[in-house]
Amino acid sequence: MAGGRGPTLRRRRLAAELRVLRERSGLTGEQTGERLGWSVSKVSRIETGQVGVRTGDLTALLDLYGVSGSRRDALADLARTAMQRGWWDTYETISTDYANYISLESEATDIRCFSQTLIHGLLQTEDYARAVIKAALVPFTSASEVDRRVEIRMTRQRILHRDNPLSIWMVLDEAALHRLIGGADIMRAQCESLIQLSELPNVTIQILASSVGAHPGANTPFSILSFPEVYDPDVVYIETMTSSLWIEDDREVHRYSLAFDQMRAMALSPHESVELISEVVGRL
Repeated sequence: MAGGRGPTLRRRRLAAELRVLRERSGLTGEQTGERLGWSVSKVSRIETGQVGVRTGDLTALLDLYGVSGSRRDALADLARTAMQRGWWDTYETISTDYANYISLESEATDIRCFSQTLIHGLLQTEDYARAVIKAALVPFTSASEVDRRVEIRMTRQRILHRDNPLSIWMVLDEAALHRLIGGADIMRAQCESLIQLSELPNVTIQILASSVGAHPGANTPFSILSFPEVYDPDVVYIETMTSSLWIEDDREVHRYSLAFDQMRAMALSPHESVELISEVVGRL
């Protein structure tokens, strides 16, 4: 059962369960590796969710830790579901980092994000997304590849309208409203879409006015993903031009949460934000 793109939520959960079982057994990672004939790095990769767990490896671990009965069955089921493919896996050209993000995004209950120069992908119109994607790709990328990436982004947005929809709270730098992505017509339609989306109970949009000046997120747009179970801790996602960064350390995640709360307090209220977006529409 090895394989898969990366640390999906279920893989993270299984990894955490196996780590707890090892610690409760009084074994170190090195001792576990010695008893099973594995390297310490293999144990570490399994316990951090970097790799999937083969059926034989899971059996060996559960035998070593003395796990039986319904607990054993539940972990075996979790391991199987952790390796299931998502809809995004049919798009072979997308990067592993992006696939990992979509996987976690699809299972999140809440996203709090600060967007600096671009509107968050979940709130982009198709034309706006196309303009952003074309600008980000290397020259001479085929039109079909651009179409695939736009399709992926639009498909991601279904989580805002599903049963038990994802909640998104976006703090958006005002500068993003004045950047004419794709031209005035596309930007006007995008702003009008933000106004409509803000009416959804699971969408909150606040504009961080240019007059605010310096703020905690000035150098780093980021997203904080939260999940339904208390034992699935929040993670922070930061995307760069060539790669992405996941932050899972509790103390660091807490710092990003505090920064978001501070920016949320500094931003215009949701009502005032809609008024500002409407003013931008009127000028376009």
